[in-house]
Amino acid sequence: MKYDYLIVGSGLFGSVFAHEMTKKGKKCLVIEKRDHVGGNVYTAEEHGINVHKYGAHIFHTSNKAVWNYINQFAEFNRYTNSPVANYKGELYNLPFNMNTFYQMWGVKTPQEAKDKIEEQKVEANITNPTNLEEQAISLVGMDIYEKLVKGYTEKQWGRDCKDLPAFIIKRLPVRFIFDNNYFNDMYQGIPIGGYTKIIEKMLDGIEVKLNTDFFDDKEKWSSMADKVLFTGMIDEYYDYCYGELEYRGLEFEFETLDVENYQGNAIINYTDRETPFTRIIEHKHFEGAESDKTIITREYPKSWIKGEEAYYPMNDDKNGALYAKYRKLAEKEDNVIFGGRLGMYRYFDMWQVIDEALKLVEDLE
Repeated sequence: MKYDYLIVGSGLFGSVFAHEMTKKGKKCLVIEKRDHVGGNVYTAEEHGINVHKYGAHIFHTSNKAVWNYINQFAEFNRYTNSPVANYKGELYNLPFNMNTFYQMWGVKTPQEAKDKIEEQKVEANITNPTNLEEQAISLVGMDIYEKLVKGYTEKQWGRDCKDLPAFIIKRLPVRFIFDNNYFNDMYQGIPIGGYTKIIEKMLDGIEVKLNTDFFDDKEKWSSMADKVLFTGMIDEYYDYCYGELEYRGLEFEFETLDVENYQGNAIINYTDRETPFTRIIEHKHFEGAESDKTIITREYPKSWIKGEEAYYPMNDDKNGALYAKYRKLAEKEDNVIFGGRLGMYRYFDMWQVIDEALKLVEDLE
């Protein structure tokens, strides 16, 4: 049987694309190497709790069109992401706001907080930040950088903050108001019933093959369709001919506890360097699940090793130059399209994944 599109990967990008192309009358086949659909947004129900199996996923966007689009497939609750930082037993509100500044310095007005940050910035003699450390100190001062940024970031990326680009920290909100809402976006929430139901609705009526690795027989799968949408690692597609791009890996340690409430918040970041994990996620708080048990996940960043699951692209100059080589190969393809975080080697939030997939559908019309 010949298909119009073979979609490699059933994550958010591939599922949106398959759904939209099927609506346009195209015949799609989705293949997925895991034993479930959904990619990293996959959730599984355990003890009445929807568990985010590949890390916390909180949907947020200011793009009304994308928000309306995703709401076709699920009703969202009004969950507000308000993580807490734990530095050697000291607790601080995130993102950095007047609550954080009061907890750190005892300051009570925005001007006092700004003065304290400026004082520490001057002491550090930073005028033109060239790396993440300098950028962070210029944004929030030395104390907050040392306690709440440095250790967490170095665990997350596996590098010294002086060796990381400044733009990474620019995503972090800094507010001089008493507001613990992490995101600035207009729309935010968690789908009631979990993300897997969204993916299943998107793929309803579309042929899906699980436990199927594209690379076990690349030629066979490619020959089954006029075009291939590949959402895996672009360097793997080309058999690493220019070398391996760098990614960050993750390990998840799940624990079911016989208590109703373990930490009182969905996400607590552990920001000291000595604690090996970056955060503990308590899943029941995402949807306010009622259960006499709770499920937590400890999240451990790690270096990516070939053959393991890749999670985050390492967006720096070295990897950007290497990706550009692969991108040139991709641009020569007539029948292969690359999409998603790994296929496009870019850090995407969920709303951006959807937006990029919808743009691709438009481009192919």
